[in-house]
Amino acid sequence: MRSAGVRFGLPLGLALIDLVLINLAFMLAYWLRYTFELGRQIPEESFVSLEEYFPLQVLLSVVLLASFVIAGLYRKPIQRGLVDEVAVLLSASSVGMMIVLASIFLFQAWNWSRLLFIYVWVLTLVLLGTWRLIKRRLVVASFHRGVGVRRAIVVGNNPIALMVMHLMTTDVGLGYKLLGFIADGDQQAIGRFSCLGELDDLGEVIERCQVDEVVIAVPPSSHRLIYSIASRYQEQGVSFKVVPDLYELSLRQLSVDDLRGVPLIGLQETQLSPTSQFIKRTLDIVLSLAILLGLAPLWLLIALAIKLDSPGPVIFRQKRVGKGGQIFEIYKFRSMHQDAEHERRSLEQLNEAEGPIFKIREDPRRTRTGRFLRRLSLDEIPQLINVLLGDMSIVGPRPLIPEEVAQHDEWHRKRLQVKPGMTGLWQVSGRSDLPFDELVLLDIYYIENWSLALDLKILVRTIPAVLSGRGAY
Repeated sequence: MRSAGVRFGLPLGLALIDLVLINLAFMLAYWLRYTFELGRQIPEESFVSLEEYFPLQVLLSVVLLASFVIAGLYRKPIQRGLVDEVAVLLSASSVGMMIVLASIFLFQAWNWSRLLFIYVWVLTLVLLGTWRLIKRRLVVASFHRGVGVRRAIVVGNNPIALMVMHLMTTDVGLGYKLLGFIADGDQQAIGRFSCLGELDDLGEVIERCQVDEVVIAVPPSSHRLIYSIASRYQEQGVSFKVVPDLYELSLRQLSVDDLRGVPLIGLQETQLSPTSQFIKRTLDIVLSLAILLGLAPLWLLIALAIKLDSPGPVIFRQKRVGKGGQIFEIYKFRSMHQDAEHERRSLEQLNEAEGPIFKIREDPRRTRTGRFLRRLSLDEIPQLINVLLGDMSIVGPRPLIPEEVAQHDEWHRKRLQVKPGMTGLWQVSGRSDLPFDELVLLDIYYIENWSLALDLKILVRTIPAVLSGRGAY
């Protein structure tokens, strides 16, 4: 009925390419150490030929590939983020290299160069990491052309279904073309997502839209009807996947008690532990001071440009809502003329953002310097002072003005459980181009799944997001 399409990154093909690159890294490392003599000169009596290194080369190739397989590096590598894939690559190659070094110690191969192993490890990471970056770019480019893309629909119109649809549409590397969703209840579009029908229409929608994959995000009470339809279309190549019902509850929110052998699952309040709060606060202070002091000359140049471009103060101050609904004063480089706040009401009809936020792509209140600052988010640098004062964090939900928070639905207010941040999941997932409900879902996901690794991942993704300028206005 429908073609599976072109598939990139097959495990066997990836493993073979990795094998070639590992051996290339070994050859380059040998050349650097024994031909170029990088590090220190090698005495003639310590020279080891490439042929003598052949058993080590074979051992290294086998152990590294085995480490990659065990670490799951070849399981759906495209659907894993680049940062995650490189992190797995780093840990697996490090473990593999330690195993090889332990083996050498057991065999007492003392003549082999220790520097060679360092060069092999570094070159392996560089070559395999570069290959994965190129591969990802090729795959995403093919997806942009429609090659290998899976036509998908989501069954459900609850917050979890909305989160799934958001991920499908914002992360091109996942390889989905979202056609719309099947409503479980009210049949109406949700922002940019089209409603294709109700549960009873699922079979007809699959045929009419030539669906390749169906993601089920509705309560178990609706699964019986869906499974009866799925059994018919799975034989025709349609894939069905289910979002677990417990996904709506973060595992961090669950506590398990025992009642004479009967397990009781309870809900806990979502909050960072004292240790997590200390780690996060330490990271905030260190990064803020490093950026403010390290790039002080740039901030002075920006201040001078603002002053020369238009009359008014260099720093713009505004009331924002922080953790627990507390009001604080946020600092930004002024990117608009000094009477801009008084003109907002007259520009309400030009608002391009959905929900209780105000954004205009070509805001007439911006100055020439302000356009440049907004595009690269340099206007937000003074918020590092807010971070040092403890009103904000480097990473967290964006702080909104009191008038916008007053329009929040009850479930929106969950984003106020932590300190607001300079960057966050919504800034690296589409910024101002996303509907407000999707932005809030990203904030809630961040709150419920916080970890130091997640903060670092967001910080790494912030750099290309800022440089691209997408959604910055």
